[in-house]
Amino acid sequence: MAILEAADDLLAERGFAGVTIEGIAARAGVAKQTIYRWWNSKADILFEALAVDAAEHFTPADHGDLGRDLRDHLRQVATFLTATDAGAVCRALAGQAQLDPEVAARFEAEFLAPQRDRDRAPFLRARRRGELAPGTDVDLAVDQLVGPIFYRVLVTRRSVPPRFTDALVAGYLGQPATP
Repeated sequence: MAILEAADDLLAERGFAGVTIEGIAARAGVAKQTIYRWWNSKADILFEALAVDAAEHFTPADHGDLGRDLRDHLRQVATFLTATDAGAVCRALAGQAQLDPEVAARFEAEFLAPQRDRDRAPFLRARRRGELAPGTDVDLAVDQLVGPIFYRVLVTRRSVPPRFTDALVAGYLGQPATP
């Protein structure tokens, strides 16, 4: 775990290019050979760190109400991407994915696919409770609500305050946004 935390910390401090196996080993207080026994590259370490952090950060809230579940979930997504070392790892790997097809494939398989399952969960629960019509396009709903958060974080590098995520939910549910 110290190795994964060291990788997170270094990436947050130095960016993707500034992370090295040597640096991770020094920060974690282990030998490089220890790292190479478990991982082949810094990307392997960062992907594992991201997967562990995302699984720990996202506990699906089930408040019994779609609006409340979505507000909670979107706030979690925004906080994860903007205010955690794991979010820095995510942003760095997303950037590297634009340059490296292997990183892109791994980012899709190891982060985006499991994250999409977590993003779908509030909708699927709401469908089971009868809050959503059986034919609701859950993937489109996820794109409409989660996509703007990733856009703000990855493209415009703007903040994602709760009023923004709450407005997304209100718009999706056809409710007036509160100031």
